Amino acid sequence: MPVLPPLSASSSSASPPPRAGVVAALRAAGCVFAEEEAELILAGARTPREIAALVERRVAGLPLEQVLGWAGFHGLRIAVEPGVFVPRRRTEFLVDQAVARFPEASVVVDLCCGSGAVGAALAAALGPAELHAADIDPAAVRCARRNIVPRGGTVHEGDLFDALPGSLRGRVDILAANVPYVPTAEVGLLPPEARDHEPLVALDGGPDGLDVLRRVTTVAPTWLAPGGCLLVETSEHQTPQALAAFTRAGLTARLAVSEDLGAHVVTGTRH
Repeated sequence: MPVLPPLSASSSSASPPPRAGVVAALRAAGCVFAEEEAELILAGARTPREIAALVERRVAGLPLEQVLGWAGFHGLRIAVEPGVFVPRRRTEFLVDQAVARFPEASVVVDLCCGSGAVGAALAAALGPAELHAADIDPAAVRCARRNIVPRGGTVHEGDLFDALPGSLRGRVDILAANVPYVPTAEVGLLPPEARDHEPLVALDGGPDGLDVLRRVTTVAPTWLAPGGCLLVETSEHQTPQALAAFTRAGLTARLAVSEDLGAHVVTGTRH
């Protein structure tokens, strides 16, 4: 496998390793977009030693976003830390659907928030709003605070709605819940970047992938304001069961699909 030349203790002031060497090392490690990743790594490092360290972490299989410390999401740079779920570009479609459904939202909740990418993007798109985010994973909560607090929001730690202040009950206009929806038996089939470096609690959705979705839809109507909406991302083959769960909860359900992003978002409105 091509590797970068070893760096001595005095090499911090030396010329950076050539771009070609970085690209070769990334390509040999199986990085499909080696050229683009090399540009990001070279732009983000200040010294040859830092370049070598970042390349070493990426070659070892860490997600690029965890290597860089940030992910691009809905036009924002979202802080991402090791061991935290990396926001997917397809989830930008969920943000778009939320803004389209309730552009005047004044109370927003990002449930199962991970890095807080969805909440941060909603805050940026909607303007002034009361913003809350919650996750059960302490590492995710710490990371989300870096993205949510500067936008005037609050991040809570706990299991789904148990984490939220009771004062939100019946007041939420947009409830975005990017719940885990990978069936347990399929977690092992995920790319190593996700399987080995993201928390299982953010991936495993139970036997059919819909356990957490059902828990959320069952309780969500009591937290939504009249006209408020719950939005959940799911897979194509899960959409019939997801729509049924929304309907059983008394929500008016609809499905939106982005072929370009491969995204499927179920929205349920409280009337």
